[in-house]
Amino acid sequence: MNVKELLYKCQADKTAVLATNFYNFETLTCVMKAAAKMEAPVLLQLTRSSIDYMGLEQAVKMGRQAIADYGVQGWIHLDHGGSVELVKRCLEAGFDSVMIDASEKPFEENVETTQQVVEMAKPFGANVEAELGYVAKLGQEQGGGFTTPEEAALFVEKTGVDALAVSIGSAHGFYKQAPKLDIERLAQIHAATDVALVLHGSSGIPHGMVQEAIANGIVKVNLATEIKDNFMRALKGVLTSSDEIDLRKVFPKAIDPVVDLLCEKYRMVGSARKA
Repeated sequence: MNVKELLYKCQADKTAVLATNFYNFETLTCVMKAAAKMEAPVLLQLTRSSIDYMGLEQAVKMGRQAIADYGVQGWIHLDHGGSVELVKRCLEAGFDSVMIDASEKPFEENVETTQQVVEMAKPFGANVEAELGYVAKLGQEQGGGFTTPEEAALFVEKTGVDALAVSIGSAHGFYKQAPKLDIERLAQIHAATDVALVLHGSSGIPHGMVQEAIANGIVKVNLATEIKDNFMRALKGVLTSSDEIDLRKVFPKAIDPVVDLLCEKYRMVGSARKA
């Protein structure tokens, strides 16, 4: 099964795949332990920052080896690829899925850039995700710029993209106010196009609200901030209560709380085979 087939299956089952970012060996271990425990498929995500930090080849090899070692279904996805050049590097490095994010550009420029990536990805058989509308990134203000059903249908028709991240009220990072997803808008977008719909910025959104979004067309749920936050909170707790300097003994103690978090998230999206 490839990523496109995975997303189609999620559409049919009214479930979603949990797409999880990893940043180092420990956060990768958190994801893999939880996925193995829940017998859930894994979509490992890497951003440009993580690629710059770990190195492209090393990050991909870490992900592939972890998928093999834990014996789960898994794929590697570029999250928020900000340039065609980065997408090209990732495709050549063996990514199964890539995201080109030109959402802050004018509509026609977003279309043109996405078209270029869709054509580039065809020889690789890779899934292509794009973003339409304003999903606030870290440090940006929330609100405004929601995706419209009309633009979504036109964008998909013009680009031939496989998956579309939509703006319906979510945001990246921590929420400054209680999140509220526009489920009615999502349902209209889903009715306007049969493309795989993606929810970015799920950290901090109540599980019931995410599940309502899945019932109305979301098939991929991105999770990043809560992974980092839970890991660092646990790690800080260990560091303040111990004089241990061997990071091989310290870092693993921050893994279990994140595994517990991720198990709940896998249940939330409906991809866990084990209760």
